[in-house]
Amino acid sequence: MQSAIGVGLIGTGYMGKCHALAWNGVKAVFGDGPRPVLVHLAEVNEELARQKADEFGFAKATGDWRDLIADPDVDVVSVTTPNAYHAEMAIAALEAGKHVWCEKPMAVALADAERMAAAAGASGKVAVLGYNYIQNPLIRQIGTILADGTIGTVNHVRLEMDEDFMADPEALFYWKSEASSGYGALDDFGVHPLSLLQVLFGPVTRVFAHLSKPYADRPTREGPRRAVETFDTASVLFEVGSDISGVMALNRSAWGRKGRIVLQIFGSKGSIVYDQERMNELQLYTASDRSTEQGFRTILAGPQHRPYDRFIPAPGHGLGFNDLKIIECHELLNAISGASARVIDFSTGLIVEQAVHAMFESHRRGGWVICG
Repeated sequence: MQSAIGVGLIGTGYMGKCHALAWNGVKAVFGDGPRPVLVHLAEVNEELARQKADEFGFAKATGDWRDLIADPDVDVVSVTTPNAYHAEMAIAALEAGKHVWCEKPMAVALADAERMAAAAGASGKVAVLGYNYIQNPLIRQIGTILADGTIGTVNHVRLEMDEDFMADPEALFYWKSEASSGYGALDDFGVHPLSLLQVLFGPVTRVFAHLSKPYADRPTREGPRRAVETFDTASVLFEVGSDISGVMALNRSAWGRKGRIVLQIFGSKGSIVYDQERMNELQLYTASDRSTEQGFRTILAGPQHRPYDRFIPAPGHGLGFNDLKIIECHELLNAISGASARVIDFSTGLIVEQAVHAMFESHRRGGWVICG
């Protein structure tokens, strides 16, 4: 196993910082694998790149991301730019012989996602997507509960994802309201619930969707209001597997909801409830309990739910969003080393993208659409 791996980071916004924290922390948390060497950072201009390289600990900085990809000392590239740039950057990195860690969604256009998957396959390099919620030790525990048959045969799943960063009708128009960013809530963050479905149950098979715009326009810095081009809410009926029905509701304009992903799983012998805003606990109901004591029990995350134990030796203290990113980084390094890894690679990510585009097509047609 190589002792070190050279890291390049493109983009230093919210997710860029998350990636930098993960690269800085993964060796300290897990102890194994190669030590990340922060080689090169790229931003929109050299001044910002130099500032962020100093803050994040990268040795070199550039205002041209192509320079980073051409750097022979870079082995793996983190792509954390706005959605519209993912395809060009990821494909260029793969063609240059680099591994890729790209934030979600995979791409705005399905054709671009297909090109990304093809490039990954042709390169022989590892290419994974930033679906960090699947790394939560309690999501892993839900998978164990399902596999053990504790709640019997699953027959229905409900998913909700809500945030309120676009709830204010007078908030300024910005790139997430532009059609060039994608469909809106559906692919901006709806892919996260879909990633949970993918790891727990497999691919969505068919969908019936309706999208809407809570606000028709927004003010701009220049003064005139601009028409909103994306859909901030989505309601979806879906099927997964051969006999599981489901409902997914998404809303980027939900006052009071900050980072909510609610997963409810109903089976023949019980139910599971999980809420991302309370990410260190899950609720389990089992019908086998005595009728006088039936009820949802709360299970708190602890060191028995690995890899929680790599962070904290005591239960109930809680992991956070950036901890999940460190776990994801470790899984990426596992994949690069050839070990078993819990990741959504570009081929599986394409399945998620196909479901998203099927949902939009369903909205356009007004009927059920087969995925894939």
